[in-house]
Amino acid sequence: MAKVNIRMAARLRRQARVRKKVLGTGARPRLCVFRSAANIYAQAIDDEKGITLAAVSTLTPALKDSLKGLKKADAARAVGRAVAEVLKEKGCLSVVFDRNGFLYHGRVKALSDGAREGGLDF
Repeated sequence: MAKVNIRMAARLRRQARVRKKVLGTGARPRLCVFRSAANIYAQAIDDEKGITLAAVSTLTPALKDSLKGLKKADAARAVGRAVAEVLKEKGCLSVVFDRNGFLYHGRVKALSDGAREGGLDF
């Protein structure tokens, strides 16, 4: 029998609870964050059409070289600024933040702060 990862199951429950309430539109997309052990990813999603408007991560070629040697929280802040730039080019100045079941501190908070610094309104 497969063993259940209790921490992952708890995060998925929190994620489902938030997703019931948070919905992204074309004018105000959902800024979804995923945090792995080594990297952080951010996507702006229009849930009405089911499309991703923008996606930036620490693995994005434009950012990857500039993030070498930075702490993970500083890299997350840079990813937040980069996703804000991409969204501003597409005309989206306001987003709904989806922490994806992760606690709002550390790298997740740094990414949202970077997005705010980049000019996005939450």
